[in-house]
Amino acid sequence: MSNAFAPRPLDEFDDEFDLDAGYSAPGAVAPAQPDVVPEPFGEVSVDQRQSLQFTAPDPSAPAVQPIRDLQPPAPAGGFNPVGDLVAGASAAFSPPTLSGAHTAEVSVPRIAIHVFAERQDTLAAAERAGQDRRLSRATTQIRIGGVAAAVEAYQHEPTPPLIVVECMKDPQTLLWEVDQLAEVCDSGTKVVVVGATNDILLFRELMRRGVSEYLVAPLQPLQLIAAIGGLFADPAQPFVGRSIAFVGARGGTGSSSVAHNTAWAMSERIGANTVIVDYDLPFGTAGLDFNQDPLSGVADALSQPDRLDPVLLDRMMVRCTDKLSLFAAPATLDVDWDISPEAFEEVTTQIRSTAPFVVLDLPHLWSGWMRRTLIAADEVVIVATPDLASLRNAKNMIDLIRQGRPNDAPPRLVLNQVGVPGRPEIPAKDFGAALGVHPSLIIPFEPKVFGAAANNGQMILDAGGKSRSGEAFQTLAQIVSRRELPMIAGPKGKAGKGESKSMFSGLFKKKS
Repeated sequence: MSNAFAPRPLDEFDDEFDLDAGYSAPGAVAPAQPDVVPEPFGEVSVDQRQSLQFTAPDPSAPAVQPIRDLQPPAPAGGFNPVGDLVAGASAAFSPPTLSGAHTAEVSVPRIAIHVFAERQDTLAAAERAGQDRRLSRATTQIRIGGVAAAVEAYQHEPTPPLIVVECMKDPQTLLWEVDQLAEVCDSGTKVVVVGATNDILLFRELMRRGVSEYLVAPLQPLQLIAAIGGLFADPAQPFVGRSIAFVGARGGTGSSSVAHNTAWAMSERIGANTVIVDYDLPFGTAGLDFNQDPLSGVADALSQPDRLDPVLLDRMMVRCTDKLSLFAAPATLDVDWDISPEAFEEVTTQIRSTAPFVVLDLPHLWSGWMRRTLIAADEVVIVATPDLASLRNAKNMIDLIRQGRPNDAPPRLVLNQVGVPGRPEIPAKDFGAALGVHPSLIIPFEPKVFGAAANNGQMILDAGGKSRSGEAFQTLAQIVSRRELPMIAGPKGKAGKGESKSMFSGLFKKKS
Protein backbone atom coordinates (compact mmCIF):
# COMPACT_ATOMS: atom_id res chain seq x y z
CA MET A 1 0.00 0.00 0.00
CA SER A 2 1.19 3.48 -0.78
CA ASN A 3 1.13 6.42 1.59
CA ALA A 4 -1.15 9.24 0.50
CA PHE A 5 0.30 11.88 2.77
CA ALA A 6 4.08 12.12 2.59
CA PRO A 7 5.41 11.99 6.17
CA ARG A 8 8.05 14.46 7.24
CA PRO A 9 10.32 15.00 10.24
CA LEU A 10 8.86 17.14 12.96
CA ASP A 11 9.93 20.79 12.72
CA GLU A 12 10.30 23.18 15.62
CA PHE A 13 7.52 25.71 15.71
CA ASP A 14 8.44 29.28 16.64
CA ASP A 15 5.68 31.81 16.22
CA GLU A 16 3.76 34.51 17.98
CA PHE A 17 0.02 34.37 17.98
CA ASP A 18 -2.66 37.03 18.05
CA LEU A 19 -5.21 36.22 20.73
CA ASP A 20 -8.05 38.04 19.02
CA ALA A 21 -10.27 35.10 18.13
CA GLY A 22 -12.43 33.50 20.76
CA TYR A 23 -13.09 29.79 20.78
CA SER A 24 -16.50 28.27 20.78
CA ALA A 25 -16.76 24.52 20.90
CA PRO A 26 -18.72 22.95 18.09
CA GLY A 27 -22.17 22.05 19.01
CA ALA A 28 -22.83 18.92 18.71
CA VAL A 29 -23.64 15.58 18.18
CA ALA A 30 -20.95 13.48 16.52
CA PRO A 31 -22.20 11.16 13.81
CA ALA A 32 -22.66 7.63 14.86
CA GLN A 33 -19.51 5.73 13.96
CA PRO A 34 -18.16 2.34 14.99
CA ASP A 35 -16.33 2.15 18.31
CA VAL A 36 -13.26 0.78 16.55
CA VAL A 37 -11.48 2.53 13.73
CA PRO A 38 -12.37 0.58 10.57
CA GLU A 39 -9.73 -1.09 8.50
CA PRO A 40 -8.55 0.83 5.40
CA PHE A 41 -10.80 0.57 2.43
CA GLY A 42 -9.97 -1.65 -0.47
CA GLU A 43 -8.65 -0.54 -3.82
CA VAL A 44 -11.03 1.90 -5.52
CA SER A 45 -10.68 3.52 -8.93
CA VAL A 46 -12.13 7.00 -9.37
CA ASP A 47 -11.57 8.68 -12.72
CA GLN A 48 -8.64 6.32 -13.39
CA ARG A 49 -6.92 7.61 -10.22
CA GLN A 50 -4.89 5.13 -8.24
CA SER A 51 -6.36 4.41 -4.82
CA LEU A 52 -4.14 5.58 -1.97
CA GLN A 53 -4.04 4.31 1.58
CA PHE A 54 -2.02 4.90 4.70
CA THR A 55 0.77 2.50 5.49
CA ALA A 56 0.06 -0.24 8.01
CA PRO A 57 1.67 0.15 11.44
CA ASP A 58 5.11 -1.29 11.92
CA PRO A 59 4.89 -4.46 14.07
CA SER A 60 8.20 -3.57 15.71
CA ALA A 61 6.98 -0.11 16.72
CA PRO A 62 5.84 0.43 20.31
CA ALA A 63 2.19 -0.07 20.94
CA VAL A 64 -0.05 2.99 20.75
CA GLN A 65 -2.76 3.56 23.31
CA PRO A 66 -6.18 2.72 21.84
CA ILE A 67 -7.91 5.75 20.42
CA ARG A 68 -11.03 5.12 22.49
CA ASP A 69 -8.99 6.02 25.58
CA LEU A 70 -8.24 9.51 24.30
CA GLN A 71 -10.04 12.39 25.92
CA PRO A 72 -12.99 14.00 24.12
CA PRO A 73 -12.78 17.54 22.79
CA ALA A 74 -12.42 20.36 25.26
CA PRO A 75 -15.67 21.80 26.58
CA ALA A 76 -17.04 25.14 25.54
CA GLY A 77 -14.64 27.89 26.40
CA GLY A 78 -11.80 26.62 24.24
CA PHE A 79 -9.00 25.82 26.66
CA ASN A 80 -5.85 25.50 24.58
CA PRO A 81 -2.93 25.20 27.05
CA VAL A 82 -0.21 24.87 24.40
CA GLY A 83 -1.38 27.91 22.46
CA ASP A 84 -1.83 29.92 25.66
CA LEU A 85 1.65 28.94 26.86
CA VAL A 86 3.36 29.91 23.59
CA ALA A 87 1.41 33.15 23.32
CA GLY A 88 2.17 34.05 26.94
CA ALA A 89 5.89 33.38 26.52
CA SER A 90 6.02 35.43 23.33
CA ALA A 91 4.20 38.31 24.97
CA ALA A 92 6.54 38.19 27.97
CA PHE A 93 9.74 38.37 25.94
CA SER A 94 8.55 40.65 23.12
CA PRO A 95 7.69 44.36 23.24
CA PRO A 96 3.98 45.01 22.81
CA THR A 97 4.61 47.15 19.74
CA LEU A 98 6.05 44.15 17.93
CA SER A 99 3.04 41.93 18.35
CA GLY A 100 2.71 39.73 15.36
CA ALA A 101 6.07 40.69 13.94
CA HIS A 102 8.17 37.80 15.23
CA THR A 103 6.94 35.17 12.82
CA ALA A 104 9.67 32.95 11.52
CA GLU A 105 10.67 33.99 8.02
CA VAL A 106 9.03 31.55 5.63
CA SER A 107 8.90 31.26 1.87
CA VAL A 108 6.01 29.37 0.29
CA PRO A 109 6.40 28.33 -3.36
CA ARG A 110 3.82 28.71 -6.10
CA ILE A 111 1.41 26.00 -5.06
CA ALA A 112 -2.33 25.55 -4.70
CA ILE A 113 -3.71 25.35 -1.16
CA HIS A 114 -7.25 24.14 -0.44
CA VAL A 115 -8.79 24.84 2.98
CA PHE A 116 -11.90 23.03 4.24
CA ALA A 117 -13.02 24.66 7.49
CA GLU A 118 -16.04 24.14 9.75
CA ARG A 119 -15.76 27.07 12.19
CA GLN A 120 -16.26 30.70 11.29
CA ASP A 121 -13.08 31.82 13.08
CA THR A 122 -11.07 29.19 11.20
CA LEU A 123 -12.51 30.42 7.90
CA ALA A 124 -11.57 33.98 8.86
CA ALA A 125 -8.05 32.94 9.92
CA ALA A 126 -7.51 31.04 6.65
CA GLU A 127 -8.77 33.98 4.59
CA ARG A 128 -6.48 36.36 6.45
CA ALA A 129 -3.54 34.00 6.01
CA GLY A 130 -4.24 33.75 2.27
CA GLN A 131 -3.90 37.53 2.01
CA ASP A 132 -0.54 37.54 3.78
CA ARG A 133 2.62 38.51 1.94
CA ARG A 134 4.25 35.18 2.77
CA LEU A 135 1.59 33.31 0.78
CA SER A 136 1.53 35.80 -2.08
CA ARG A 137 2.91 33.26 -4.55
CA ALA A 138 0.48 30.53 -3.51
CA THR A 139 -3.14 30.21 -4.66
CA THR A 140 -5.52 29.68 -1.76
CA GLN A 141 -9.07 28.34 -2.05
CA ILE A 142 -11.26 28.35 1.04
CA ARG A 143 -14.38 26.16 1.22
CA ILE A 144 -16.97 25.56 3.90
CA GLY A 145 -17.04 22.04 5.28
CA GLY A 146 -14.67 19.64 6.95
CA VAL A 147 -13.13 16.35 5.93
CA ALA A 148 -16.39 15.05 4.44
CA ALA A 149 -16.55 18.01 2.04
CA ALA A 150 -12.94 17.39 1.01
CA VAL A 151 -13.61 13.70 0.34
CA GLU A 152 -16.62 14.57 -1.79
CA ALA A 153 -14.71 17.24 -3.74
CA TYR A 154 -11.74 15.04 -4.57
CA GLN A 155 -13.89 12.25 -5.92
CA HIS A 156 -14.03 14.26 -9.15
CA GLU A 157 -10.92 16.46 -9.15
CA PRO A 158 -7.19 16.01 -8.49
CA THR A 159 -5.82 17.01 -5.13
CA PRO A 160 -3.54 20.07 -4.74
CA PRO A 161 -0.08 19.93 -3.15
CA LEU A 162 -1.54 21.00 0.23
CA ILE A 163 -4.90 20.42 1.89
CA VAL A 164 -5.96 21.94 5.20
CA VAL A 165 -8.99 20.21 6.73
CA GLU A 166 -10.80 20.89 9.99
CA CYS A 167 -12.58 18.27 12.08
CA MET A 168 -14.00 19.21 15.47
CA LYS A 169 -15.27 15.72 16.29
CA ASP A 170 -13.86 13.24 18.76
CA PRO A 171 -10.44 11.67 18.04
CA GLN A 172 -11.88 8.34 16.93
CA THR A 173 -14.11 9.97 14.32
CA LEU A 174 -11.28 12.26 13.24
CA LEU A 175 -9.01 9.31 12.47
CA TRP A 176 -11.79 7.51 10.65
CA GLU A 177 -12.44 10.55 8.43
CA VAL A 178 -8.72 11.02 7.78
CA ASP A 179 -8.57 7.41 6.55
CA GLN A 180 -11.41 8.21 4.16
CA LEU A 181 -9.55 11.27 2.89
CA ALA A 182 -6.46 9.15 2.22
CA GLU A 183 -8.46 7.06 -0.23
CA VAL A 184 -9.00 9.98 -2.61
CA CYS A 185 -5.68 11.84 -2.26
CA ASP A 186 -2.97 11.75 -4.89
CA SER A 187 0.54 10.68 -3.99
CA GLY A 188 2.67 13.44 -2.53
CA THR A 189 -0.22 15.53 -1.22
CA LYS A 190 0.48 17.10 2.15
CA VAL A 191 -2.36 17.38 4.67
CA VAL A 192 -2.70 19.67 7.68
CA VAL A 193 -5.44 18.71 10.13
CA VAL A 194 -7.08 21.20 12.48
CA GLY A 195 -8.83 19.60 15.44
CA ALA A 196 -10.22 20.29 18.89
CA THR A 197 -8.30 17.76 21.00
CA ASN A 198 -4.89 18.72 22.32
CA ASP A 199 -3.44 15.28 22.94
CA ILE A 200 -0.01 13.86 22.15
CA LEU A 201 -1.41 10.40 21.45
CA LEU A 202 -3.71 11.74 18.76
CA PHE A 203 -0.83 13.73 17.30
CA ARG A 204 1.39 10.65 17.12
CA GLU A 205 -1.35 8.58 15.55
CA LEU A 206 -1.93 11.21 12.86
CA MET A 207 1.80 11.41 12.15
CA ARG A 208 1.93 7.62 11.90
CA ARG A 209 -0.82 7.77 9.30
CA GLY A 210 1.19 10.27 7.25
CA VAL A 211 -0.50 13.56 8.15
CA SER A 212 2.00 16.40 7.76
CA GLU A 213 0.87 18.63 10.65
CA TYR A 214 -1.79 18.80 13.34
CA LEU A 215 -2.97 22.14 14.76
CA VAL A 216 -5.31 22.73 17.67
CA ALA A 217 -8.15 25.23 17.35
CA PRO A 218 -8.59 28.15 17.77
CA LEU A 219 -6.32 28.76 14.80
CA GLN A 220 -4.45 32.00 14.21
CA PRO A 221 -3.29 33.29 10.78
CA LEU A 222 0.40 33.41 11.67
CA GLN A 223 0.21 29.93 13.15
CA LEU A 224 -1.15 28.56 9.88
CA ILE A 225 1.41 30.49 7.81
CA ALA A 226 4.32 29.17 9.86
CA ALA A 227 3.01 25.60 9.59
CA ILE A 228 2.70 25.84 5.81
CA GLY A 229 6.13 27.42 5.50
CA GLY A 230 7.68 24.63 7.53
CA LEU A 231 6.20 21.99 5.22
CA PHE A 232 7.75 23.51 2.11
CA ALA A 233 11.07 24.69 3.54
CA ASP A 234 13.98 23.94 1.23
CA PRO A 235 16.41 21.60 3.03
CA ALA A 236 19.23 22.93 0.83
CA GLN A 237 18.72 26.40 2.34
CA PRO A 238 19.13 26.24 6.13
CA PHE A 239 17.65 29.71 6.58
CA VAL A 240 15.96 32.57 4.80
CA GLY A 241 17.48 35.96 5.54
CA ARG A 242 15.41 38.79 6.95
CA SER A 243 14.76 41.58 4.44
CA ILE A 244 14.59 45.18 5.71
CA ALA A 245 13.43 47.78 3.18
CA PHE A 246 14.36 51.45 3.59
CA VAL A 247 12.38 54.00 1.58
CA GLY A 248 12.15 57.79 1.71
CA ALA A 249 8.81 59.52 2.11
CA ARG A 250 10.05 62.04 -0.46
CA GLY A 251 13.27 62.84 -2.27
CA GLY A 252 16.09 64.15 -0.12
CA THR A 253 15.09 62.61 3.20
CA GLY A 254 18.38 60.70 3.43
CA SER A 255 16.90 57.19 3.36
CA SER A 256 19.98 55.79 1.59
CA SER A 257 22.31 57.22 4.25
CA VAL A 258 20.10 55.81 7.00
CA ALA A 259 20.01 52.39 5.29
CA HIS A 260 23.77 52.22 4.73
CA ASN A 261 24.71 53.40 8.23
CA THR A 262 22.22 51.02 9.83
CA ALA A 263 23.54 48.10 7.80
CA TRP A 264 27.11 49.01 8.77
CA ALA A 265 26.14 49.11 12.45
CA MET A 266 24.42 45.72 12.13
CA SER A 267 27.52 44.13 10.62
CA GLU A 268 30.34 45.86 12.52
CA ARG A 269 28.81 46.62 15.92
CA ILE A 270 26.32 43.78 16.27
CA GLY A 271 28.39 41.28 14.26
CA ALA A 272 25.66 40.00 11.90
CA ASN A 273 26.41 39.17 8.27
CA THR A 274 24.57 41.76 6.20
CA VAL A 275 24.06 42.46 2.50
CA ILE A 276 23.11 45.88 1.11
CA VAL A 277 21.14 45.86 -2.15
CA ASP A 278 20.99 49.22 -3.94
CA TYR A 279 17.89 49.14 -6.15
CA ASP A 280 18.27 52.76 -7.27
CA LEU A 281 19.81 51.71 -10.59
CA PRO A 282 20.39 55.14 -12.23
CA PHE A 283 21.27 57.19 -9.12
CA GLY A 284 22.39 54.72 -6.45
CA THR A 285 24.95 56.00 -3.93
CA ALA A 286 25.96 52.79 -2.16
CA GLY A 287 29.24 52.59 -4.07
CA LEU A 288 30.11 56.20 -3.22
CA ASP A 289 29.18 55.87 0.46
CA PHE A 290 31.45 52.85 0.90
CA ASN A 291 34.21 54.16 -1.41
CA GLN A 292 33.84 51.21 -3.78
CA ASP A 293 34.12 51.12 -7.55
CA PRO A 294 30.61 51.13 -9.07
CA LEU A 295 29.95 47.64 -10.35
CA SER A 296 26.88 46.43 -12.18
CA GLY A 297 26.07 43.72 -9.67
CA VAL A 298 22.38 44.49 -9.26
CA ALA A 299 21.88 45.20 -12.97
CA ASP A 300 23.58 41.95 -13.98
CA ALA A 301 21.48 39.98 -11.49
CA LEU A 302 18.23 41.58 -12.67
CA SER A 303 19.07 40.85 -16.30
CA GLN A 304 19.48 37.12 -15.67
CA PRO A 305 17.52 36.18 -12.53
CA ASP A 306 17.01 32.58 -13.67
CA ARG A 307 20.75 31.90 -13.76
CA LEU A 308 21.53 33.08 -10.26
CA ASP A 309 23.22 30.65 -7.89
CA PRO A 310 25.37 31.12 -4.77
CA VAL A 311 28.61 31.16 -6.79
CA LEU A 312 27.37 33.77 -9.26
CA LEU A 313 25.92 35.91 -6.48
CA ASP A 314 29.24 35.87 -4.65
CA ARG A 315 31.02 37.12 -7.77
CA MET A 316 28.53 39.96 -8.22
CA MET A 317 28.85 41.21 -4.64
CA VAL A 318 31.52 43.58 -3.38
CA ARG A 319 32.82 42.68 0.07
CA CYS A 320 33.22 45.89 2.07
CA THR A 321 34.18 44.21 5.37
CA ASP A 322 34.29 40.67 6.67
CA LYS A 323 30.58 40.80 7.51
CA LEU A 324 29.22 43.41 5.09
CA SER A 325 28.67 42.83 1.36
CA LEU A 326 27.34 45.21 -1.24
CA PHE A 327 25.22 44.83 -4.35
CA ALA A 328 26.00 48.21 -5.90
CA ALA A 329 23.91 49.95 -8.55
CA PRO A 330 25.57 50.87 -11.86
CA ALA A 331 24.50 54.55 -11.47
CA THR A 332 24.43 55.21 -15.21
CA LEU A 333 21.84 56.89 -17.42
CA ASP A 334 22.65 55.27 -20.77
CA VAL A 335 20.21 52.41 -20.20
CA ASP A 336 16.44 52.51 -19.81
CA TRP A 337 15.92 50.25 -16.83
CA ASP A 338 12.70 48.49 -17.82
CA ILE A 339 12.74 45.42 -15.58
CA SER A 340 9.78 43.22 -14.66
CA PRO A 341 8.55 42.98 -11.04
CA GLU A 342 9.16 39.22 -11.17
CA ALA A 343 12.88 39.82 -11.73
CA PHE A 344 13.13 42.01 -8.63
CA GLU A 345 11.24 39.42 -6.61
CA GLU A 346 13.45 36.56 -7.79
CA VAL A 347 16.71 38.47 -7.17
CA THR A 348 15.60 39.47 -3.67
CA THR A 349 14.65 35.88 -2.90
CA GLN A 350 18.03 34.59 -4.07
CA ILE A 351 19.98 37.21 -2.12
CA ARG A 352 18.05 36.40 1.07
CA SER A 353 19.60 32.93 1.02
CA THR A 354 23.12 34.38 1.31
CA ALA A 355 22.97 36.29 4.62
CA PRO A 356 20.83 36.59 7.77
CA PHE A 357 20.03 40.26 7.01
CA VAL A 358 19.40 41.91 3.65
CA VAL A 359 19.01 45.71 3.62
CA LEU A 360 17.08 46.96 0.57
CA ASP A 361 17.89 50.55 -0.37
CA LEU A 362 14.83 51.56 -2.41
CA PRO A 363 14.60 54.69 -4.57
CA HIS A 364 11.92 57.34 -4.27
CA LEU A 365 9.66 56.31 -7.14
CA TRP A 366 6.45 54.39 -7.52
CA SER A 367 5.94 51.37 -9.76
CA GLY A 368 4.68 47.82 -9.66
CA TRP A 369 7.93 46.34 -8.42
CA MET A 370 8.23 48.99 -5.68
CA ARG A 371 4.78 48.15 -4.37
CA ARG A 372 5.50 44.41 -4.35
CA THR A 373 8.92 44.86 -2.75
CA LEU A 374 7.57 46.99 0.08
CA ILE A 375 4.73 44.59 0.84
CA ALA A 376 6.96 41.50 0.61
CA ALA A 377 9.72 42.85 2.88
CA ASP A 378 9.93 41.45 6.39
CA GLU A 379 10.24 44.96 7.78
CA VAL A 380 9.74 48.41 6.24
CA VAL A 381 11.45 51.58 7.49
CA ILE A 382 10.07 54.87 6.16
CA VAL A 383 12.51 57.78 6.46
CA ALA A 384 10.87 61.22 6.57
CA THR A 385 11.74 64.79 7.39
CA PRO A 386 9.45 66.86 9.65
CA ASP A 387 7.61 68.71 6.87
CA LEU A 388 4.18 68.57 5.28
CA ALA A 389 5.19 66.79 2.05
CA SER A 390 6.83 63.97 4.00
CA LEU A 391 3.78 63.72 6.25
CA ARG A 392 1.41 63.35 3.33
CA ASN A 393 3.55 60.80 1.46
CA ALA A 394 4.34 58.79 4.59
CA LYS A 395 0.63 58.63 5.39
CA ASN A 396 -0.11 57.20 1.93
CA MET A 397 2.69 54.66 2.22
CA ILE A 398 1.69 53.50 5.69
CA ASP A 399 -1.96 53.08 4.70
CA LEU A 400 -1.00 51.03 1.63
CA ILE A 401 1.47 48.83 3.49
CA ARG A 402 -0.96 48.20 6.34
CA GLN A 403 -3.60 47.10 3.87
CA GLY A 404 -1.21 44.75 2.07
CA ARG A 405 0.30 43.33 5.29
CA PRO A 406 -2.66 42.57 7.59
CA ASN A 407 -0.68 40.20 9.81
CA ASP A 408 2.45 42.34 10.25
CA ALA A 409 3.38 45.22 12.47
CA PRO A 410 3.06 48.67 10.86
CA PRO A 411 6.10 50.18 9.14
CA ARG A 412 8.70 51.89 11.28
CA LEU A 413 9.06 55.64 11.05
CA VAL A 414 12.42 57.42 11.27
CA LEU A 415 12.51 61.21 11.39
CA ASN A 416 15.73 62.49 9.85
CA GLN A 417 17.30 65.97 9.70
CA VAL A 418 15.48 67.19 12.77
CA GLY A 419 16.54 70.60 14.07
CA VAL A 420 17.58 72.44 10.88
CA PRO A 421 18.27 76.05 11.96
CA GLY A 422 15.61 78.51 10.79
CA ARG A 423 13.32 75.85 9.26
CA PRO A 424 9.79 75.50 10.63
CA GLU A 425 9.16 71.85 11.54
CA ILE A 426 6.25 69.67 12.52
CA PRO A 427 6.90 68.41 16.08
CA ALA A 428 7.73 64.71 16.24
CA LYS A 429 4.80 64.06 18.56
CA ASP A 430 2.31 65.65 16.16
CA PHE A 431 3.96 63.96 13.17
CA GLY A 432 3.56 60.51 14.71
CA ALA A 433 0.02 61.23 15.92
CA ALA A 434 -1.10 62.17 12.42
CA LEU A 435 0.29 58.90 11.03
CA GLY A 436 -0.78 56.66 13.90
CA VAL A 437 2.84 55.45 14.17
CA HIS A 438 5.18 56.64 16.88
CA PRO A 439 8.64 57.48 15.45
CA SER A 440 11.10 54.69 16.22
CA LEU A 441 14.03 57.06 15.98
CA ILE A 442 14.77 60.78 15.62
CA ILE A 443 18.08 61.63 13.93
CA PRO A 444 19.35 65.17 14.59
CA PHE A 445 20.62 67.49 11.88
CA GLU A 446 24.44 67.25 11.94
CA PRO A 447 25.69 68.50 8.55
CA LYS A 448 29.40 68.50 9.45
CA VAL A 449 29.41 64.87 10.55
CA PHE A 450 27.40 63.64 7.56
CA GLY A 451 29.31 65.80 5.09
CA ALA A 452 32.72 64.64 6.28
CA ALA A 453 31.66 60.99 6.24
CA ALA A 454 30.18 61.27 2.73
CA ASN A 455 33.25 62.98 1.27
CA ASN A 456 35.60 60.42 2.81
CA GLY A 457 33.53 57.35 1.86
CA GLN A 458 32.95 56.46 5.52
CA MET A 459 30.03 55.64 7.74
CA ILE A 460 28.98 57.90 10.62
CA LEU A 461 30.06 55.40 13.27
CA ASP A 462 33.45 55.15 11.58
CA ALA A 463 33.98 58.88 11.10
CA GLY A 464 32.24 60.22 14.20
CA GLY A 465 31.17 57.35 16.42
CA LYS A 466 30.56 59.56 19.45
CA SER A 467 28.06 61.79 17.67
CA ARG A 468 24.37 61.66 18.44
CA SER A 469 23.69 60.40 14.91
CA GLY A 470 26.13 57.52 15.40
CA GLU A 471 24.36 56.45 18.58
CA ALA A 472 21.03 56.74 16.77
CA PHE A 473 22.17 54.36 14.03
CA GLN A 474 23.36 51.85 16.63
CA THR A 475 19.95 51.99 18.25
CA LEU A 476 18.14 51.57 14.94
CA ALA A 477 20.37 48.60 14.08
CA GLN A 478 19.33 46.89 17.31
CA ILE A 479 15.64 47.62 16.63
CA VAL A 480 15.45 46.27 13.09
CA SER A 481 17.77 43.29 13.70
CA ARG A 482 16.24 42.48 17.11
CA ARG A 483 19.72 41.82 18.45
CA GLU A 484 21.76 43.47 21.17
CA LEU A 485 25.21 44.96 20.94
CA PRO A 486 27.87 42.55 22.21
CA MET A 487 29.24 43.71 25.54
CA ILE A 488 32.99 43.78 26.15
CA ALA A 489 33.59 43.66 29.88
CA GLY A 490 36.02 46.14 31.42
CA PRO A 491 37.23 46.50 35.02
CA LYS A 492 34.73 45.30 37.62
CA GLY A 493 32.40 44.05 34.91
CA LYS A 494 31.77 47.51 33.46
CA ALA A 495 31.63 48.21 29.75
CA GLY A 496 35.02 49.03 28.31
CA LYS A 497 35.92 52.57 27.36
CA GLY A 498 34.31 53.54 24.08
CA GLU A 499 31.90 50.60 24.15
CA SER A 500 28.22 51.42 23.87
CA LYS A 501 25.78 49.81 26.18
CA SER A 502 22.91 47.74 24.84
CA MET A 503 19.56 49.46 24.58
CA PHE A 504 18.08 46.54 26.53
CA SER A 505 20.73 46.28 29.24
CA GLY A 506 18.85 48.57 31.61
CA LEU A 507 15.97 46.10 31.77
CA PHE A 508 18.12 43.52 33.55
CA LYS A 509 20.01 45.69 36.03
CA LYS A 510 19.87 44.56 39.62
CA LYS A 511 18.22 47.01 41.95
CA SER A 512 20.47 48.16 44.78
